[in-house]
Amino acid sequence: MTTLPDIFKAYDIRGIYPDELYPEIAYKIGRALVKYLDAQEIVVGRDMRLSSPSLSSALIDGVLDQGADVCDVGLVSTDALYFAVGKYGFDGGVMVTASHNPPEYNGFKISRSEARALSMDEGIGEIRDLVEQNRFNEPDARGAIHERDLLEPFAQHVLSLIDIDRVRPMKIAIDAGNGMAGKIVPAVFGKLPVEIIPLYFELDGRFPNHLANPIEPENVEDLRKAIAEHGADFGIAFDGDADRMFILDEHGEFVGGDMITTLVGKAMLDKHPGATIVYNLICSRSVEEMIEAQGGKGIVSRVGHSYIKSTMRKHDAAFGGEHSGHFYFRDNWYADSGIIAALTVIELLSRESSTISEALKPLDPYVRSGEINSEVRDQAEVLRKIEKHYADAEISHLDGLTVSYDDWWFNVRGSNTQPLLRLNVEASSPGLLREKTDEVLAIIRGNGSSNV
Repeated sequence: MTTLPDIFKAYDIRGIYPDELYPEIAYKIGRALVKYLDAQEIVVGRDMRLSSPSLSSALIDGVLDQGADVCDVGLVSTDALYFAVGKYGFDGGVMVTASHNPPEYNGFKISRSEARALSMDEGIGEIRDLVEQNRFNEPDARGAIHERDLLEPFAQHVLSLIDIDRVRPMKIAIDAGNGMAGKIVPAVFGKLPVEIIPLYFELDGRFPNHLANPIEPENVEDLRKAIAEHGADFGIAFDGDADRMFILDEHGEFVGGDMITTLVGKAMLDKHPGATIVYNLICSRSVEEMIEAQGGKGIVSRVGHSYIKSTMRKHDAAFGGEHSGHFYFRDNWYADSGIIAALTVIELLSRESSTISEALKPLDPYVRSGEINSEVRDQAEVLRKIEKHYADAEISHLDGLTVSYDDWWFNVRGSNTQPLLRLNVEASSPGLLREKTDEVLAIIRGNGSSNV
């Protein structure tokens, strides 16, 4: 058997090019995918990273040599790739991207029919095993390749999910981070009565201005300045493959993914009264309270797209949201799309004639710590100490440990890949938040653990 680098992750395949992820292994992954799915045709897209053409070409060769056809859609966003899988009925799809990671990384996001994403629990582990065994049957004939342009069909699809006639004129600063939003946004927003202030729309996998990772404050600083300089109504920042997006309000203040979930969820319940909304357990209580107030049904999920999507399908949920900036839509084959979420917020603000901060004010009475990471040697022991200390609270073990009181709550969960515990705290006031965050951190770091 071949000894493989550690590139097969919980939700994708990802590593440093060319040390860990290289054309030869991409070729084998292409063959393994066809064998695992028993696929007749696979759609393949890629982002703007410098290594994406060589990896895409090698993966396509593997698919073809295993006897399946390939639809090459070229440079696209990840949500456009999901659209292609669902809309055109492909047996599977591969997006060559490393999302928000630095330029030396690349990877594959893989889905089966109906845009159902593969994970280590379903598909990625089997593909890894096939690659490791390096035993592939020889098909009767090599597959054929053809190309398809997704830009206009995808733009029409996402715009069909809002009422364009209700969108009012507004000015929006958009930071594409030299990622795929630079190609997708003009095709979509050009059909709306909005003025775009573009930042870094040039596709450049070197990320010369900043990393395409909006969750880090330094990467949205230029967007914040653009909002102030141009008097924009708000700002939008996309990650590298444009499946995630974050918002800065009219004052340049960062809006967390759970608050965007609240806004989009409210808009979805306006359109689909009584609908089910799924959200992960790190999201603010504001999400649950909004759903209840709007007459919807809320369901809490574990963190991670495979859990969210599975729960959404099981309950026929109209929408799902995560604090990490992933937003999922039933009318988009339950797949995530940053641009659909952005359009939904624009439609909501237009209908309510409000700003972002005005729309959020009645929905969000809480304050949050954000995610705080601590390096911990014995995670299980620390979690036991925390649970014992808060024995009088409402306790949940859905994902890590969630401890809830009337006026504050927290979740602490282990990293899948590092010796870290991740803490999120929410409270009814800033003073209580500081007090309780310090209190929980003292327990977590009481054994010589450290802040990272």
